[in-house]
Amino acid sequence: MKYSILFFAIMTSLNVFSYNPDELFVNGYYHQDEVLTPDEGIIIKAKVDGEYQNYVLAAFPTSFMDWNIKKRKQAISDIIEHKPPHLNGPHNGVVATYGYKRNDSLFALNNSVKGMGFIPRRDTIKELMTHLRSTQNEPYNVKLDVIKDLYENVEKWFDLHGQVSLELYSERKFLTQTFINQAYNPVSTVVYLDIPSYKFKAITQLLDPHDPTLTGYARDLADYANLIHSYFHGEFTKEFIAVIYWAIEIYDNSPGRLDARGLRIVPPMP
Repeated sequence: MKYSILFFAIMTSLNVFSYNPDELFVNGYYHQDEVLTPDEGIIIKAKVDGEYQNYVLAAFPTSFMDWNIKKRKQAISDIIEHKPPHLNGPHNGVVATYGYKRNDSLFALNNSVKGMGFIPRRDTIKELMTHLRSTQNEPYNVKLDVIKDLYENVEKWFDLHGQVSLELYSERKFLTQTFINQAYNPVSTVVYLDIPSYKFKAITQLLDPHDPTLTGYARDLADYANLIHSYFHGEFTKEFIAVIYWAIEIYDNSPGRLDARGLRIVPPMP
């Protein structure tokens, strides 16, 4: 009991950031001005550490893609064969963020595990969503074959400059530390527990499907993130904020190799 009182006294004596949900959720939805959806090129503009800057997107190299796709197809095969799932690998990205202290912490740093997948290409995303919706009521094994076929044709369907995820828990009445950090300072580091292991540093775009101002590719991305989540995990009664991790720097975190151990591989070191 005395330790709880001491901790409370320390917290109240410090100027700890107390976020105001009304700053983030206006009219019941979240809208992000700090990141602008990339145009047809590979430049993304984002407000990082309080200043708008232009960043060049980085494409995942062949080594990353070979590892990622192999593990994803293996995971589908394991499901079909009723084997227990592996929690390591490309689906579960460990996300680090920083920005603002939540009112229950002394620290602005945060870490969490997020389920991730590939970002559909701008020119194929509508076709892909039509294909998924047309097969959404098929038996689960049929849907797994559909997903596996997407991985067989990954460059046709997907933009290889990042990953897509969902913010499953943040809403007007409760905000996760990850969401607060990404809303106020839209940068993240994503690392994967596996061998080989990869890490990438990203600009984080948050797209609320309830935001009526979303148009074009941004609207499609928000819809797709929720669609593929329900397609694989089963129908959900609500839609979630989509999180796009646009890769800027990519690292090989594999242990035991002189050309890895956390060295940047994209863009290549001079």
